[in-house]
Amino acid sequence: MTRRALAASAAVTALALALTGCVAKADLASAIPVEITDDGCAVATATASAGAVTFSLANAGSDVNEFEILAEDQLRIVGEKENVTPGQEVEFVAQLAPGTYYTACKFQQVGAPIGLAEFTVTGEASAVSDDEQALADQAVTEYLGYVRSQAAELLPAVEAFAAAYAAGDDETARSLFAATRVPYERIEPTAEAFGDLDPKIDFREVDAVADGLDWTGFHRIEKDLWPPAAGDLNSDGQDALADWAPSTHEERQAFADGLVADVAELHDLVTADDFSVSLDAISNGAIALLDEVAAGKITGEEDWWSGTDLSDFAANVQGAGVAFGAVRTLAESKGDDGEALAAEIDAQFAALEAALSEYGSLESGFVNYAELTDADKKALSDQVNALAEPLSQLTHTVLGVAEPEAR
Repeated sequence: MTRRALAASAAVTALALALTGCVAKADLASAIPVEITDDGCAVATATASAGAVTFSLANAGSDVNEFEILAEDQLRIVGEKENVTPGQEVEFVAQLAPGTYYTACKFQQVGAPIGLAEFTVTGEASAVSDDEQALADQAVTEYLGYVRSQAAELLPAVEAFAAAYAAGDDETARSLFAATRVPYERIEPTAEAFGDLDPKIDFREVDAVADGLDWTGFHRIEKDLWPPAAGDLNSDGQDALADWAPSTHEERQAFADGLVADVAELHDLVTADDFSVSLDAISNGAIALLDEVAAGKITGEEDWWSGTDLSDFAANVQGAGVAFGAVRTLAESKGDDGEALAAEIDAQFAALEAALSEYGSLESGFVNYAELTDADKKALSDQVNALAEPLSQLTHTVLGVAEPEAR
């Protein structure tokens, strides 16, 4: 995980907005400009019509930033675009029902929201045909089932992994680490929508320090299982032993219990009767998972101590592929352009999976990330970028928004 947003949450019960059965047509000529700076988040207008709302994000700051749309309670994240790099201009589309929201940015993707401002959505979204609604309902049902199935796989895997770690059986715990994380990495954007659950489960040490949080979860345990030696550096180039010591037996038990409890909470949230996902959350989730690969896995920063980044990489790609698959038929229903986009995304997914397979598989395991050369990393990065370009157009196509013009 790279540095991410932390939205404090009290009893979050649903991810974003459920599909309402309406999708408004939009055009990027009416995209709302958002000027992002290190200490500002200026949204050009404070109102929009219900439906697919396009924001044109431009990062004029000095470091990576994030754009968020919060619910009226200012706690739940109903839409977000992470990893907006300095100088980047990118469109972000969110499906918004009438109501009151808040927009904000997060410099370096940590800390409190910056430039928090009220944003009002009015009117009613235009109705869609019965055929299109049926495809949308099918996509939501399919992806919701996938999220729940992954959460159901994750919980027992975490329980076994945590038990081995707490018991001091490090050999077993190390052997389980990468595989245990796979279901989580496949549905990571879902976990990120639930306030502080993702930070508790998956923050790296440098993320926790930056946000002033207690460091818990997978990566706290990872460092115990692959402890650094004198002279080793963390992913930020700092002394790996500074302000850190191997956990005591009691601390191990506490970290193990905490991880199980947090994952159990995630499981309960996504299996609740009132949990749903919005159509844009599915397509944007595919994009976000590939962003995760580009921002953390391809750099080797995610699993810094274990070197199991390629497993997370593969899981993110698989999760993105499933999210795309859920909305693919809907994208193809938009005509020749939608069919061409789906075919291009398919081809690029296949090419990326082939490139990744040179280093192993989720079933047999991957080589340690440290074994990759700079040329290997560049080849993977180039293929990620080749997929990211058509995938970035997916939400526009699914929601019936004009494709972004080349910049």
